[in-house]
Amino acid sequence: MDSLTFLNSDLYTWFILPASIFLARVCDVTLGTVRIIFISRGLKYLAALIGICEIFIWLLAIGQIFKNLNNIVCYIAYAGGFASGSFLGISVAEKLSLGKVVIQIITPRSATQLIEFLKSENYGVTTVSARGAAGPVAVVFSIIERQDLEHVVAMVKQFNPQAFYTVEDVRFASEGIFPERLSVLNQSTMMLFRPHRKSL
Repeated sequence: MDSLTFLNSDLYTWFILPASIFLARVCDVTLGTVRIIFISRGLKYLAALIGICEIFIWLLAIGQIFKNLNNIVCYIAYAGGFASGSFLGISVAEKLSLGKVVIQIITPRSATQLIEFLKSENYGVTTVSARGAAGPVAVVFSIIERQDLEHVVAMVKQFNPQAFYTVEDVRFASEGIFPERLSVLNQSTMMLFRPHRKSL
């Protein structure tokens, strides 16, 4: 079977071509989702590099759609790839655990044990005494690496199970106290681009 005959075959038209479009959309939407997250983290060079790959793959996919406007299966594959890529992109971004977050913990109970434990784990902690609707509360702030969030939340639940906490992204943090448990990517980035961090 020569190449022209293969391109006109039912196998290529209804299976191989739609599958290729689906995979291309999964790749470009996944890259696009990760790129947006990188932009929000201030990683502009990585975002630009990913953008080049993303648009190149998208052009290949959309080009095949325009060449096969009468193939409804290609449309379904294109839409399915978009949905799958969105889901996969968020999953990949979560696994990368890039950047920092601030966790704010509000507890009506004494937060002394939690604070001491966070300090023993080398997390920087700021505390404020405040008053909530039901009475006095302790407010604890800590800026942590995103990869450590699950560990810190587990500490909060262990020492103050009824505590209310929120987590927000940090665009930039110039100084701080952080534990040494960093990913290989973060270690390399810090060694190459950051001066030695001073303690508060």
